[in-house]
Amino acid sequence: MAMIFVWIFLFLLAASLGLFLMITKSFKNPVRIHDKTPDDFDIPFEEIQIPANNNTVLYGWWIPGNNAAPTIILIHGWGRNAGRMMPYIRNLHEKGFNLIAFDSRNHGSSDKDSFSTMLKFAEDIRSVIDHGFEKGFIHDSRIGLIGLSIGGAASIYAAAHDERIRAVITVGAFANPREVMIKQLRDHYIPTPIIKLTLSYLEHKVGFKFSDIAPQKHIHNSEAVFLLIHGEKDVTVPYKQAEKLYRAGKEGKVHLWNQPDRGHSDCHHEKGFWTKVTAFLQENLPV
Repeated sequence: MAMIFVWIFLFLLAASLGLFLMITKSFKNPVRIHDKTPDDFDIPFEEIQIPANNNTVLYGWWIPGNNAAPTIILIHGWGRNAGRMMPYIRNLHEKGFNLIAFDSRNHGSSDKDSFSTMLKFAEDIRSVIDHGFEKGFIHDSRIGLIGLSIGGAASIYAAAHDERIRAVITVGAFANPREVMIKQLRDHYIPTPIIKLTLSYLEHKVGFKFSDIAPQKHIHNSEAVFLLIHGEKDVTVPYKQAEKLYRAGKEGKVHLWNQPDRGHSDCHHEKGFWTKVTAFLQENLPV
């Protein structure tokens, strides 16, 4: 009888270890190649190479607009690339904005650099800004960011640590990465002990606690103006994450646009979306 219990214990241990390894591997982002470029829509652009942290290079697009217009940096989400920002490129290019879209490290055509994190996305934003000034793509302090999902969360963090950023639009950004990761694992019926072990391992791997970089803890440090866009039917990053960001920001500096019928990836289909986005940028980054 004792041997039966030993075998059951070993089986459960092996199963738990296998599950743990599978989960940690699932948090590594997929790499997708570009399936479209601005050239597909007859939009003039230049491919650029951007020096980044850890001796890596980011791949990006410089899309010039009106010389007097501000520069908007576009940041994709997890497992995506600059091509995900094409609806924004098409609409904002028509309005004359200067645009930079890029692939974060470990994404698209940019260099690999161990695990991707929100912090790395934020570091990449700073690298893009530095390069933009060096090359003359950015010529004044009228810098805006538009970030999707983790790209939006990283935009908040970047704005809290870089006063050159004046305006930020996020779509589906999270307030606390740890809360969202726990939610996703629970949605897949992962046992609580495995969740705790996984998050502890990942924090050890990346070298910081997820709660320490939570945008919710940093948004109030920024003097930028924020427009948080979030679908109330978002099952990837629940709408309450947007509410937490809104409450954590400085009064009068953070605006929340909730979309009752939208989810995580379709907010830009909302009626009046481009009018509101353009008006926000023009108001807070005036020519």
